Amino acid sequence: MKNKKDLPAVENPPGIFRKTLEYTDDAMVCHFDMKKGAKVPLHNHHAAQLGYVISGRVRFILENNAHFIAEAGCSYSFDRFEYHGAEVLEDSEVMECFSPAREEYK
Repeated sequence: MKNKKDLPAVENPPGIFRKTLEYTDDAMVCHFDMKKGAKVPLHNHHAAQLGYVISGRVRFILENNAHFIAEAGCSYSFDRFEYHGAEVLEDSEVMECFSPAREEYK
């Protein structure tokens, strides 16, 4: 068992602070503090990604220039290898699950 308050935050990219809460080989749960104006470049990865916005607003950008805005109470998902990025519209707190676990977040 881990407590979020006891874990160090990793900032990457600038303004995005991740804490990896728990993981197995099959799944991972991460907490993100995201500062207004921070951007996550368009990218993809081998893990499916599911998220829930605890507070704030985030614009998620897809490969075809489509986008959607997720705000407090919204959930979202990206398939494996689906391109996505983000622009943080206001300070936000987000929980995300990845399956399988992302090695670089362990």
